[in-house]
Formats: sequence, structure tokens, C-alpha cells
Amino acid sequence: MRIDIHSHVIPPRMVDAIAADPAGFAARVTAEGGTRRMVHDQGYVYPLFDEFIDVSAKLKAMDRKGLDVSVVSTAPPMFYYWAQADLAAKAARLVNDGIAEMVAEAPDRLRGMASVPMQHPELAVAELERAVSAHGFRAVEIGTTIEGVQLADPRFRPFLRRARELDVLVFIHPYYVGSKAGLEEYYLTNLAGNPADTAVALANLIFSGALDELSGLKLLAAHGGGYLPYQIGRLVHGHTVRGEARARTLSSPKELLKSLYFDTLVFDPQALRFLIDLVGAEHVCLGTDAPFDMGDETPLASLDAVPGLSPAARDRIGAGTALALLGE
Repeated sequence: MRIDIHSHVIPPRMVDAIAADPAGFAARVTAEGGTRRMVHDQGYVYPLFDEFIDVSAKLKAMDRKGLDVSVVSTAPPMFYYWAQADLAAKAARLVNDGIAEMVAEAPDRLRGMASVPMQHPELAVAELERAVSAHGFRAVEIGTTIEGVQLADPRFRPFLRRARELDVLVFIHPYYVGSKAGLEEYYLTNLAGNPADTAVALANLIFSGALDELSGLKLLAAHGGGYLPYQIGRLVHGHTVRGEARARTLSSPKELLKSLYFDTLVFDPQALRFLIDLVGAEHVCLGTDAPFDMGDETPLASLDAVPGLSPAARDRIGAGTALALLGE
């Protein structure tokens, strides 16, 4: 079995809701040149690929890549973290009910991952509980930050504690809906900005003491953990020589990093080899980021290219880690 832990959808009911009320959702669906696109008022535009909205297209793509199961999560622009409570809760419900409908079309091939209105923590807890009880979801996707506020902020601790109590996997994924200063050119908002956001989020969780407090939380970081695994020595050194880094935790940053989980999306066999050696195959999951163009179209070949990867480690990364995280 091969399981993709990082695969995106935009449920048709969410697309329909936006098309019916573009002003309310601050987005619109266009069809210029015969290609449908989602256009957000904040400036982010992307094609509505069939694989986002059509289960049969998702399954065909999975077959092409040799994948048996995909854990589907919403595309990050659908987080709606900027929205007031009513709209934020409505968007999350539309996404979760829509994902549940898609999973129901192929329950042997798809698993659902919830979305929650993190900027309203009490509503986020309530929606997580609903997604678990009503739809049986065993995972939730959240941003690396919530409108610029770090996940390590105490306001989000009740949500993370509740996810731990429910034994739900928390998948943290960077997001943006426009350009960032210094990253306007060359698609750097994604190429450099996304992995940087993940690295900063993890560093804050480490140094704030949040990971100590939340011991046992299953936390998965997208895109191989961004830059952090490959600079973990710098954090360890800083924790040794700087009082600021030791102010809230005496735990080794390296040991805390090893308690986290990561997908395989690093696009370099030597980098993936390093990540596996650092945290162990039991903390790495196969991921594709489909259907975005920054996804991995040949995930099994990416595993095959890793130097010295044993069959046991390949199977663990290919499915075993994901099955354990999902409680299957």
C-alpha cells in the first residue's frame, strides 16, 4: 500500500458557494480562455484543476502515480483565517461537509482531513469535534500561522490540546493569498516563503515550550519541515549559548524536532536521505501536494532515488507512518 498524506481538494459545494456569493466570500470563479480559475480578492489566482473538485480525476491521478490512498485536505486559500466568525465557521463547514461527500464516493481510496476557523479558537474546537464525530476525520489541516500570529501563541493551545485528546493528526501547512515583502519576484512567495514560514512556526513551537506542554500531540509539517531540519544544528547551538533560547524550555531542539512528523516533499534525494536519518522513517510520510504544480508527480520514484533506503524504510514511509498517525 502507498498512502499520500498531502493531497489537496476544493469541494464542489465550496466552489458553488463562492460562485453564488463572490462578494461574501471575497473570491470569484472565472472561465476565461476555457479554463476555470479561482480568483481571491487578496490577489491569489490558481486554476481549478479537475483533480481539485472531481473524485474520478483524483483517483486517475492517484493511479498514475501508483498511490492506493490519499488523505485529502483543502487548498490553503480556503482557510479563510481573515474572516469574521460567521463566515469563517460557514467556510469550514462547507469544506468539511464537502470533503466528507468526496470521501464517500471512494471510501476505500480517500480519507478526509478537516479544516477549522483557527482565528476563532472556540469555534475551531467545536468544528474539529464535529468533523470527528460526524465524518470520522482523523486529521486536521491548519496554517503555520494564523494571520501572522504564531501557532505557539497561547490562544491556540486549547485547540492543540483538544486535538491531542481526540488523537487527531495536526497537519501544519503554510499559506498566503498575496505577495510578501522581498518575495514579489520569481514566485519566491512559494519557493522560499512557504518553507521559511514552516521553519519559523516550528522554531517558535520548540523554543516557546509548546511542544513540551503538548507532548504526545501528533504534528506533521508540510514540505519536509521547510528549512528547519536542515538547520537544526543552528537551533541546538543557539539553545546552548543564548539565554533567550533557553528561557521557556530546557529540552533539546533536536529531540523536540524528532517528535514531529514530516512529508517527503523536498525534491532532492540527498535532502530526503538527511531527513530520514535525522528523524527516522517512522516520522516521515509520503506526500505529493497534488494537484499544484509544486507537487511531486512521481512520488514513488522520489523514494526509489533515496540512497541506501531499505525496503522496510520504504514501506514505512510509503504507508506505515501514515497508517499509524491515522490510527488504522
